[in-house]
Amino acid sequence: MKIKGLLLILPVILVSFFAHAQTVKKLDVQNFEKKLKETKSPTLVDVRTQDEYTQGHLANALLIDIYSRDFKSQVSKLDKAKPVFVYCKAGSRSSSAVDILSDLGFREIYDLNGGIIAWQRVNKPIVKK
Repeated sequence: MKIKGLLLILPVILVSFFAHAQTVKKLDVQNFEKKLKETKSPTLVDVRTQDEYTQGHLANALLIDIYSRDFKSQVSKLDKAKPVFVYCKAGSRSSSAVDILSDLGFREIYDLNGGIIAWQRVNKPIVKK
């Protein structure tokens, strides 16, 4: 009898799990750029410092410094239902940011493998402010 009950609720559990499943992908420059362009209203987050951001960043990137005390508070204000694209200088800080975003319930997260260094290495455009 217990097995029969379990079999009845198992589909409900699986549907619930997959409905809240997350997509977390580390993408190379070409695939990151392609996915970013294909995505309607993406959120692009630069997790570097203000000084690094000023030296050059991807167009339309929001600066949310992962070292700031209120990083979690700032990113938690973003729309969790929208895809979030994250990058840093070389990939370490963005990996940490991805973990935080994932823990906060963001559903679709893309991390630029190699960071802005990889982006610039293949002569992709940056904005300087």
